[in-house]
Amino acid sequence: MKKILLVCALLCSILIFGQEKSGAKQFWENLQKQCGKSFEGEVKEGAANDTFRDKKLVMHVRNCDENTIRIPFFVGEDKSRTWVLTYKNDRIQLKHDHRHEDGSEDKVTQYGGTASNSGSATLQFFPADQQTCNLLPNASANVWWITLDETSFTYNLRRIGSDRLFTVKFDLTKTVTTPSAPWGWKD
Repeated sequence: MKKILLVCALLCSILIFGQEKSGAKQFWENLQKQCGKSFEGEVKEGAANDTFRDKKLVMHVRNCDENTIRIPFFVGEDKSRTWVLTYKNDRIQLKHDHRHEDGSEDKVTQYGGTASNSGSATLQFFPADQQTCNLLPNASANVWWITLDETSFTYNLRRIGSDRLFTVKFDLTKTVTTPSAPWGWKD
């Protein structure tokens, strides 16, 4: 009887632990909770002459569907940047969609990378992918990462082997007025 109870307990624990969500899935679901909201941020790390420092920075978790989240990132009046996150096969991909004011794609766009593992509920890493290396050879050593918790979202870039580090942190405890559509989008 003890053996039967032990086997039952073991099987139950396998079933319970086997149903836990991966870090990528938890991260994805937590980010989707912010859909439709806009938040102000500030540069925490970057070059002293970084032109973002003196501008209002706003992220808008604008568009969420089952496998894609689009987050326009406004730098003052510049509405050219959108972070595009895609969830597929328990991995998250980050791409940077850059547009001109007329909505056409910039020649430097769609760079980024895919997480090499499922990450955690609060942290996802994106090493530069081959498309990025082909488009921007100097960015082949780029690693982007996003942190997410109840109070903040941070977007980070580090170029391995250099002093290049950029971090912008957004306060998720205070929503701000949603900006008009980014370049290339319609309201």
